[in-house]
Amino acid sequence: MTPSETKREPETFPADAVSRRALLKGAAAAGLGVAALGLGQTAQAADGPQQPEADTGHDYPMTLPHAKTGEDFFMGVIGPATLSVAASQIAVYKAAAAAAKQFANFELREAIAVTAIIKSLNIPAPPMSAEGKALLNKLETTPKGADFDKTYIAAELANHEFLRDLAETYLKNATGHAGAKETHGRHLATLALTAFKEHVVLTKNIAHALEA
Repeated sequence: MTPSETKREPETFPADAVSRRALLKGAAAAGLGVAALGLGQTAQAADGPQQPEADTGHDYPMTLPHAKTGEDFFMGVIGPATLSVAASQIAVYKAAAAAAKQFANFELREAIAVTAIIKSLNIPAPPMSAEGKALLNKLETTPKGADFDKTYIAAELANHEFLRDLAETYLKNATGHAGAKETHGRHLATLALTAFKEHVVLTKNIAHALEA
């Protein structure tokens, strides 16, 4: 049976995930006019109650990120987001565990939205890395089952730990007066950071369940 013939399971999403997607899509449709969303003081907005499960873990192969500008942030996001689109397109059909399949569905939608927003700023996606190509090949060739789910979720956990650290370093460096484009970068990074942390927690929980 081809992917196009596969019967799709109904998708369910947490209410906060749905509202966040609507917010992202609205920001994109408005040309990133997220200042109207009331996200001023972005560096301070990143502070809040500590979430150890979201704030810890640096198990990724990429170099520790250190973004100083909005352009640094966008360029750091688009590569992992593009890889996540490709990986999740495979996982929506091949993931066996219900939680892994659900995650792949809403991660695919979110990664598509993020890459569309960044491309609208004329930030091109870089060529796929050798590591990224190897991951996609492994996902394509691994049969549906627990091994596939573990590979996909481990990759998404690493991706989102990197993206979380990228957003946090940028927001720590993003201080002082900024022009309109840089302000948009700070606002989007603040919004994206909440999603990155949420996905760190989700993938950690799914990974633990798959090992049980």
